[in-house]
Amino acid sequence: MESYIRFDWAMKRLLRNKANYAVLEGLLTTLLEEKVTIQKLLESESNQEDEFDKYNRVDMLAENSKGELVLIEIQNNNEYAYFQRMLFGASKLVTEYINRGQGYDKVRKVYSINIVYFSLGHGKDFVYHGKTEFVGIHEGDVLELSPFQKQTFKVDKVSQLYPEYYILKVNDFNRVAKTPLEEWIYYLNTGNVPENATAPGLNAVKERLKLDRMSREELNAYYKHLDNIVILRDNIETERAEGRAEGRAEGRAETQTAIARNLKSLGMSNEQIAAATGLAEEEINKL
Repeated sequence: MESYIRFDWAMKRLLRNKANYAVLEGLLTTLLEEKVTIQKLLESESNQEDEFDKYNRVDMLAENSKGELVLIEIQNNNEYAYFQRMLFGASKLVTEYINRGQGYDKVRKVYSINIVYFSLGHGKDFVYHGKTEFVGIHEGDVLELSPFQKQTFKVDKVSQLYPEYYILKVNDFNRVAKTPLEEWIYYLNTGNVPENATAPGLNAVKERLKLDRMSREELNAYYKHLDNIVILRDNIETERAEGRAEGRAEGRAETQTAIARNLKSLGMSNEQIAAATGLAEEEINKL
């Protein structure tokens, strides 16, 4: 049995409490490699009523002490257009959190943190970081900010002005946790915290996200949530398998029809074509 509460459930039910901000702050501090303090939580899309989305996805939007926006999203099951979903989510924040008439210097910095429990794309690593840079086509140099821009925007690089994306492919982690980030991935993957973990926030997980701190009613709801995730995953796999089988059957039928047309054009009788392709003579008559 898992010792600690799954992170998606904690995000939905526990981490919105200011007393538990230390857990999120620890994850973000470890991932972004700088001290992160959450100022407040903002409205996000996390309270889905759709039966599928309710168990499949959870998100949380936070504002840190620098006024930057941090969107944390957990996705349990495959979504083929997830890369575009990340882009849409970050772009939406850029446009929503600037008042009409404000200058572009007021555009907020956005971090998109994506914790995915499915195979997204094709790659060997389990943590990916995406940012925007402008590279010269002829010289290969990276476009830099002017000294005035650095002083005005209080950043060193152009990429720091743009949304940054992090993808944590949790299911791809299968090693011993040796770094603070790996300790966090281990917890996200297994629901357990490494015994000698030193990563920021994991002590708060040990203190505040223990299963034995939940009431019987909370535990029942939690285990139902886990069961529903498994059921949804099985349903998706079943639908995919059935879709593949139907696709293969349709492909075979189309192939046989094409063969029948060719044989008919060669002057073969319907009886001979039926014997060769397995199609009924009535079908062949319609070709």
